[in-house]
Amino acid sequence: MEDRLQTCCFTGHRQLDALTANALQAKLADEIERMYCLQGLRNFITGGAMGFDTLAALSVLEARRRHRDIVLRLALPCENQAGRWPAADRRIYESIKSQADDVVYVSKEYSAGCMHLRNRFMVDNSSVCVAYLVHAGGGTAYTVKYAKRQGLTLIHLD
Repeated sequence: MEDRLQTCCFTGHRQLDALTANALQAKLADEIERMYCLQGLRNFITGGAMGFDTLAALSVLEARRRHRDIVLRLALPCENQAGRWPAADRRIYESIKSQADDVVYVSKEYSAGCMHLRNRFMVDNSSVCVAYLVHAGGGTAYTVKYAKRQGLTLIHLD
C-alpha cells in the first residue's frame, strides 16, 4: 500500500441523475487537480460501485493522462461485485478495472459485511476522503462517519 498521507479515497451514492452526475464530474476533476497540485496527493482509492465511485475512478483516470504519477487503486468488496449489473455498467466497470494500477478484493465472495470491509479498507489507507453525501443512511453515511472518527480530512462535494 502506498503512503497513506499521499492517498485519497472516495465515497458517494450509487444512484445519480444525469444532471447531478455531470456537476459531480466537474467537481471531481477540479478537486483531484487541486489535491495533486496543492497537497501532493498521488494515490486515489475508489470502491468500484456504480454512481459516484465510477465517476471518481473515471476522473482519476482522466487526471492520470496529465499526471503520469497518479495511481488508481480499486478496493472491491468481492470478485463478483458487478455480476448482476446491467451490461453497459459492467463494460465501464471492466474498463476501469483494466486501467487501474491495483485491484484489491477484501472478500472472495459476497457476504453481508463485505461492503463495510471495503469502506474501512479505503479509509484506513487514506488521509483524505472526498464524499458525496445527501442521504443520512447507508454505506456512504457510514463511511463518512468512520472517516471522521479516523481523523481523515473530509471534502464534501454536496
